[in-house]
Amino acid sequence: MVIAIVGASGAVGQELLRVLEQRQFPVSELRLFGSARSAGSHYIFRGQSYTVQLLEHGDAFKGVDIAFASAGAGVSREYAEDITRHGAILIDNSSAFRMDADVPLVVPEVNAADTLVRPRGIIANPNCTTIQMVVALNAIERLSHIRRVHVATYQAASGAGAQAMKELEAQYRQVLNGEQPTVEKFAYQLAYNLIPHIDVFTDNGYTKEEMKMYNETRKIMHSDIRVSATCVRVPSLRAHSESVWVETEQPITVKQAQEAFATAPGCVLMDEPAEKKYPMPLFLSGKDEVFIGRVRQDLTDDCGLSFWCVSDQIRKGAALNAVQIAEYLLNHAITTQ
Repeated sequence: MVIAIVGASGAVGQELLRVLEQRQFPVSELRLFGSARSAGSHYIFRGQSYTVQLLEHGDAFKGVDIAFASAGAGVSREYAEDITRHGAILIDNSSAFRMDADVPLVVPEVNAADTLVRPRGIIANPNCTTIQMVVALNAIERLSHIRRVHVATYQAASGAGAQAMKELEAQYRQVLNGEQPTVEKFAYQLAYNLIPHIDVFTDNGYTKEEMKMYNETRKIMHSDIRVSATCVRVPSLRAHSESVWVETEQPITVKQAQEAFATAPGCVLMDEPAEKKYPMPLFLSGKDEVFIGRVRQDLTDDCGLSFWCVSDQIRKGAALNAVQIAEYLLNHAITTQ
């Protein structure tokens, strides 16, 4: 297949290259695109060097089968028509089209078949925090319908990009050296701190990041589920964590929930508290699955369950999920509209 990557120099673009290679995705031709700053850069894919082309309006995507875009919502909106004009399928990692009624929003473990109806030739990749949560929620939904969810996220610096990771590392060095830390990518110093603020605040007091978890979850799961989120940036480098409480229509035992998590696609149960075995981002960065632990009955509600989950948001929360969408298309007649 002829594959294009828009935003090839970014953290997700680089991860896309790694995932495509690791999963042996059939790539007959690769085209890389980027901004003026990254154009001319060279990257190795399967032993061959590829040069990043300047992203411009025109016919550069003619002949492309699937294009992955991870360069921000503005870029996706501006170039979507150029990308899809000649029949390429755009798998977009930005927020540009996620809530458009005629664009499927897909997590393959949950709603893969939605990819087959894409009137605009666009499939949206959900927000990273939503992806890992719905993979876990889907296991519970199979046992009993979920009425509502409360979730607190613990989001690593990498969620704000490669430069944010570098800033966090620099801040630790600067603080330890008695220097004033550099603060550019976050609202405040992140090293030795927590910031309960990701994305901009909306009129209802929630941030856009938190509202994404509400709206995207309902669209992906085709559900009336209600989600109340508090999203927090934490001083870890990579992989997001979430503390999740769910209320189901029917009571579910801890054992039932653990069995559901252990057998659900994309999930790994890591829940042995007596042995101090539970998911932690330090050890799960670079992994593909959503790891779940601390499963317990809620003490205030017979229909309530609590659990903790960790997933690498650059992989499952972005690049891997996009490639899994492409794999599904490849295996289910990608020309179906």
